[in-house]
Amino acid sequence: MRLLPVVVLLGTLYPAAAAAQDSRLAARLDGVTAGRVGTLVDSARADSLPTEPLVQKALEGATMGATNDRITEAVRTLLANLRAARSALGVGATETDLVAGAASLRAGVTATALRELRASRPRESLTVPLAVLTDMLARGVPQDRASASVLALARRGGADAEFIALRRKIEGDMQSGVTPAVPEVRPRGMPAPGAPTPP
Repeated sequence: MRLLPVVVLLGTLYPAAAAAQDSRLAARLDGVTAGRVGTLVDSARADSLPTEPLVQKALEGATMGATNDRITEAVRTLLANLRAARSALGVGATETDLVAGAASLRAGVTATALRELRASRPRESLTVPLAVLTDMLARGVPQDRASASVLALARRGGADAEFIALRRKIEGDMQSGVTPAVPEVRPRGMPAPGAPTPP
């Protein structure tokens, strides 16, 4: 019985949040486009997918002066990527992981790579590794090499700080005018090729 007030409160807040989203869309988009985007947002909500990224995508398109059709298509594509990300990462994936996964899919990362990354980090957040992977692709690192490097680091138990260090290495190469190179990631304790073997 003590849960009843909480349930009632959530029931009153949920429509309020939806109305706030609808009002933002109605204020920036024409009626037809706002309705189409709203339908996509409702579909995401029904599937327990993040809705705010969809609203922000529509508002971003309006700010940039995109056509109504392009705004609708961009939101529809993002929703498809969110669904694909959850399929690859599992129903227990957090909202931040889903958003990062959708961005990585849009950048060219394969669903297989997402599944392998999830298997390599079954209980940890994937937000940082996925953000680093997406950034590497944006900087010109080939998809297969970027994915292999991030997956290798995940498989050996790399912490978020190590993924960030990997990204900084790529950034340093770019700032120096060097073609981005993915350093080899070896399991912990494994010597570099050519290094003397300990007795």
